[in-house]
Parts: sequence; C-alpha cells; structure tokens
Amino acid sequence: MHTMSEFARPISDRQLDVSGLKCPMPILRTKKTLAEMTSGEVLEIHATDPATKDDLAAFARQTGHVLLQLIETEACLVFYLKRK
Repeated sequence: MHTMSEFARPISDRQLDVSGLKCPMPILRTKKTLAEMTSGEVLEIHATDPATKDDLAAFARQTGHVLLQLIETEACLVFYLKRK
C-alpha cells in the first residue's frame, strides 16, 4: 500500500546521497551540487545525520533555495530542495 507522501514527492533533477556523513559535510556537498545545477531544478538529498534536518532548513533560508519537502523514514531523511 502506498502512502499519500509517496505520490506527492516532487520530481528531482539530480540525487545526492550524503548518508553516513556528519555535519558539515552534507551541507557542503549540497552546496557544491547546487552550484552545478540551473535555477528551478530540484535536488533530492538522502541524509542520515539528524542534524541535517535543521542545518538544511537554515541553509535554504539563508541562500534563497526552497525546501519543497522533507520525508523522514526510519532509515534516512529525504529532502527536496529547489535551486533558486
């Protein structure tokens, strides 16, 4: 059975797996990947460090990128970030 969130997930243009990395590496990798993308593209980020939740939200606010969605599972956090 599918949950509503599975159908509502944004379409991503690129994926970034920072699972297993601790702060500040997930943000640094995210920043580097976003620099290679064009405005309006969506980056899907998979992370396991709980601190990434607050760090990525703050990063989005400070840089103007849009955090479209955060999905929390037992295994990881999945973020959808739209490049400004």
